[in-house]
Amino acid sequence: MVSSVADIRASSQTLVAPGTPRRPANTGQVIRWLILFAGGVLMVMPIAYMISTSLKWPHEIYNLALVPNEPHLENYTYVLEDGRFYGWFVNSLVIATITTISNVLFDSLVGYTLCKFRFPGRYIVFIAILSTLMIPTEMLVIPWYLMSQAFGWLDSYWGIMFPGLMTAFGTFLMKQFFETVPDDFIEAARIDGLNELAIWWTVAMPLVRPALAALAIFVFLGNWTAFIWPLIVTNSVEMYTLPVGLSSFGDEADVQWELIMTGAAISTIPTLVVFLVFQRFIIRGVVMAGLKG
Repeated sequence: MVSSVADIRASSQTLVAPGTPRRPANTGQVIRWLILFAGGVLMVMPIAYMISTSLKWPHEIYNLALVPNEPHLENYTYVLEDGRFYGWFVNSLVIATITTISNVLFDSLVGYTLCKFRFPGRYIVFIAILSTLMIPTEMLVIPWYLMSQAFGWLDSYWGIMFPGLMTAFGTFLMKQFFETVPDDFIEAARIDGLNELAIWWTVAMPLVRPALAALAIFVFLGNWTAFIWPLIVTNSVEMYTLPVGLSSFGDEADVQWELIMTGAAISTIPTLVVFLVFQRFIIRGVVMAGLKG
């Protein structure tokens, strides 16, 4: 055993010649790391301040110290014991989940149709879909509200969900990824007798899983944190989503920031879990979409 250790040490010494100077640090690389570190600190600070505020007493709210003088968990107890919070959580979860499933199915179906079918005017249709990305959401709120009022969708799940059941971004993303699916696979499936819907589901969809994962994450997070439209279309407290419900902890006379930050910290947990688990799909999906575009 001793001889083997000695042999290992001897062999390791032969790899580096005696007196070889260490490679100096690359100044440019150090600067890049410092910039990335500073950017990371700036990104994390709001989350750290949110958690810090959730552990403070009301009289400490305007104390900018990151570490509370008397940290406590009573704010979390109050929020979790409030029955409304669970209702808001369920509303956000249902709306975000259904909207995500709808986008994954319909955006991919439209993207596949625009990519793999040759019909007159398909480029015009594609450009028309993309042109909707230039319309600010604020300009669409009034037409959405009038439509919801005409169809009786106010203060309902359907009223909150229908504007986001399909997105132009999702259609564009899926079309760009379906471009990477070889047409030979599609033709072979047609020769085997599969119909177009079966080809889309069993042949094309498994080949664009990174795009599906990225789209699902973007849509879920977007609907989980949506505020303006759910605030406008809902009237009853029972139909509030989490962002709207948390805003009800404050009014013009008194804003309970410690409770708002506590609820925000709890509601952030699902988004952090989703990002940590699927972050590789987000990066790969965005990068590949840009490369294939």
